[in-house]
Amino acid sequence: MNIRDAATASGLPAKTIRYYEDIGLMTPGRGANGYRVFADADIHKLTFLGRARALGFSIDDCRSLLALWEDRGRASADVRAIARDHLAQIERKISGLQAMRDTLSDLVRDCAGDARPDCPILRGLEGS
Repeated sequence: MNIRDAATASGLPAKTIRYYEDIGLMTPGRGANGYRVFADADIHKLTFLGRARALGFSIDDCRSLLALWEDRGRASADVRAIARDHLAQIERKISGLQAMRDTLSDLVRDCAGDARPDCPILRGLEGS
């Protein structure tokens, strides 16, 4: 199948597929005309990569996960370690976002939002 069909089958844009090829995440075959030819195995890899990226895994993590996925002798502990590290990163981001939300919520609550020039939001942003 061609790249357009591969994009449709995997749910990824053709540009993303080309990028994955450029960085060596996957290497589709080439037809006699030089065009990419995607096999079912390539579509499975693309779908795998799309799902991993949707879960926020980095390209390096995706490379590692893909290698583990293709290695039938893998230890599930290796896969779990990558996923656990990523989960910890997500939890740190959530914590940071919650702190930002709390701070901004306090600033919005404290602002009268009237015609006066006094604004706790601006004071909070300047660090006063």
